[in-house]
Amino acid sequence: MALSMFERFCHDRVALRFEGAEAGIEPLTWGQKAFLQDMQESGNQFSMGGMLGLPEGGTVEDAVALVSGLIGRHAALRMRLDTDDAGRLCQDVAASGRMDLNIVTIPHDADRSDVERYAADLMTDWPSERFDFHRDWPLRMALVEHRGSCLYLVWVLSHLVADGGAHLLLLDDMLAHRGGAGPTPDARSQILDIARREKTQNVRQVSSRAMRYWESQLKHVPAQTFGEPVRPPDQAGHRYWQVRFGSPAAHLAVLAIGRRTGTDVSRVTLAVVATAIARVIGVNPLTIKVMVNNRFMPGMADVIAPIAQNSVLTIDTADVSIDEVVVRARSAMLSAGMRAYYDPDELREVSARLDAQRGYPATVTCRINDQRVMVMRAESDEAAGEITPQQVRQRLAESSLTWLGPREHMHEQANILIENKSDVLSLHMMWDLWSLTISQVEALMRAVEDVAVEAAFDPAAPTKVSTLNI
Repeated sequence: MALSMFERFCHDRVALRFEGAEAGIEPLTWGQKAFLQDMQESGNQFSMGGMLGLPEGGTVEDAVALVSGLIGRHAALRMRLDTDDAGRLCQDVAASGRMDLNIVTIPHDADRSDVERYAADLMTDWPSERFDFHRDWPLRMALVEHRGSCLYLVWVLSHLVADGGAHLLLLDDMLAHRGGAGPTPDARSQILDIARREKTQNVRQVSSRAMRYWESQLKHVPAQTFGEPVRPPDQAGHRYWQVRFGSPAAHLAVLAIGRRTGTDVSRVTLAVVATAIARVIGVNPLTIKVMVNNRFMPGMADVIAPIAQNSVLTIDTADVSIDEVVVRARSAMLSAGMRAYYDPDELREVSARLDAQRGYPATVTCRINDQRVMVMRAESDEAAGEITPQQVRQRLAESSLTWLGPREHMHEQANILIENKSDVLSLHMMWDLWSLTISQVEALMRAVEDVAVEAAFDPAAPTKVSTLNI
C-alpha cells in the first residue's frame, strides 16, 4: 500500500525529554569524518531506516519511555555538529534535550496487514528526508498507532553517528527494553571516548601505519579505475544507471568454491567479481575500495558510533586459476582490513603528495561492498548440505537481470553491492554510463555467474585473463 493512500491518516507529535551521563564537545571521530566526506562527495546522507514491532496493547507513554531511555543511554544519539574556535567541525553531545516523537494513527477500519505495510513503506521512504546536522538530532522516530494500540516504532538513523554494526546494537537495545526497564546498562565506550582516544599518540600511530599501506596501493593506480569518462555521442538523459542481477546457481557455486578452498563466501565472491571485471572490462590488476567494520579493534566491538571505514586493495587475476585468485583475495582482504582505521585528513595529505609525484590526480572509482550480515566459512555452512554439479546446472535457468532505472548522482564509476539475500547471489550495481556501456555491464553481471560456475568443481579452472591482453 503506497504512502500516498494514507494522507487521510492522523499525524501528531508528542515531545519527549531525555538526559544522559555523557556530554561534551570533541573533534569528529575518524569514522565521522569518513562518512561526512562520502556524504559531501556523493550528495547522499546515507541514512538507515528501521522498524520494531511493539508489544500488543502498548501505549504512547510506553513508546516515549523506550525512546527516551535509548537516547539517554547512547551519547551518539544526542550529538549535533558545531564549530570550534578555529572554525573546524566538531561534535557537541548534549546532556539533555527534547525530541518530537511523530505519531501516525491509522484509521480503525484498516486491516492489520495494511498497517504493517505502511510501517514498512515508511521505513523505506523516510530516510530520503535530509538532516540538518547542526540543528537536528541524528535520529527520527515515528509511532504507528491502530485501534488504540501502538504497534510499530519506525526510525531513521544517520550514518554520521552509527554504522551498520551500531544500528544492529541499537536494535538489540530496543528489543531488550521494549517490555520494560531492561538490563542494567554496561560500561561500553561512547562516541566521545572514541574521539578522545583518537587524539592520543598510540592511536595516531595506528593511522600512520595505515597510511604506509595506502601509499603502497595508490602509488601506481590510474587516474580513474575504468579510464577517463567520455560522454557517448548518442547519450541522452540520465548519466548514472543501476541494475540488479540475481543468480541462485552462482550462490551455490560460491559456496562450493569456499568449501574447497577453506575461504568464507565474502572473499570468494570478491575473487569472482574481480575476475569477471578483468575478463569483460579488461582492467587488471584491479584496485578497489571495500568497507571494513573495524569492530575487531580494541574497545570498538559494542560502541555506538560510525566505526566502519573504507579500505583499498589490489587483486591480480592474470594467468592463474580462479582458486589462486581466491587465495589472493583472502590475503588482500586481510591486509586491507588491518589498515582500515585511520584519520581521513591524513589520507588526504598522502593522496595529494602521491598525485604530485605521479604527475596526475588519481582516484579509486570502483567499490565492492558486501552487505551480507553473516559471513561464514563456507565449509561449516551445514544448511547448504552437499552441493553437486547437477544442482548448480539446474538453477542456471533461474538467473535474472533487472534494469532498475537512473540515479541522480554518483561520485564513483561503479559501485557493486552484494546484497543480503539468502539462496541467491544478488548484485546491485550502480554505474556511470560515460565509463561503462549497458552492454558491458550486462556482460559483466553474467560473467560473475560464469566464473563462479566454472570454478565450482574445478580447482584448475583458469581466469581466462592474460597479461598479454591487458
